[in-house]
Amino acid sequence: MSFDPLFTRFVDGFRQFHATWYEGGHNLYKELRAGQKPVAVVVACSDSRVDPVQILNARPGELFVIRNVANLVPPHEPDTHHHGVSSALEYAIRHLRVRHIIVMGHAHCGGFANLLGGGHEQDVFLNVWLDQAQLAKREAERLPPSVGPEARQRACEMNGVRISLRNLRTFPWIEQALAKNRLHLHGLYFDMSAGELLCLDPESDMFIPLEETLRGARAAADGG
Repeated sequence: MSFDPLFTRFVDGFRQFHATWYEGGHNLYKELRAGQKPVAVVVACSDSRVDPVQILNARPGELFVIRNVANLVPPHEPDTHHHGVSSALEYAIRHLRVRHIIVMGHAHCGGFANLLGGGHEQDVFLNVWLDQAQLAKREAERLPPSVGPEARQRACEMNGVRISLRNLRTFPWIEQALAKNRLHLHGLYFDMSAGELLCLDPESDMFIPLEETLRGARAAADGG
């Protein structure tokens, strides 16, 4: 095998991972090998810059992560085709009984940039996959001409989160769990330029800083 500095970097990374979670006074994986009990499902983008585990500083076993181009959730389509996202959701909700689903969008998403740009004819699979976000594109295109391309893409990315949240409700077993208050949906948006995490406020349908959302929730819990 030829020497590759990047491969060596990954070997060193695994050594650090092993020292953190397998060695010392507490071996986390001694507990996790008995089974997983994640706190939340996160539907995130495959973008290498946007790792929800790192962004949320989660420990192994806390997040059940589903990643795909543009963090999209397709609607409920019970047929004989292959449905990677839907099968992962089914397993997490019906078998692991996870209580939270988070859809995490992000700024400077290559998938939405591709969608807004019209795509490329040779991208057969990518074009079909992104086609489910056409509504997000149309809504962004309705913005006034004075809105610049970066703000237009940001709007499209945020609309993508909203569409995925709506599509989640088309799954009968998700809707049933929501009705019983056994499951909760959340929309997040990571602004990598500002280093800020925004949360979709269900009342205003606007993305606001997560810290602001938490302050509001705590105030409500304390009776205002």
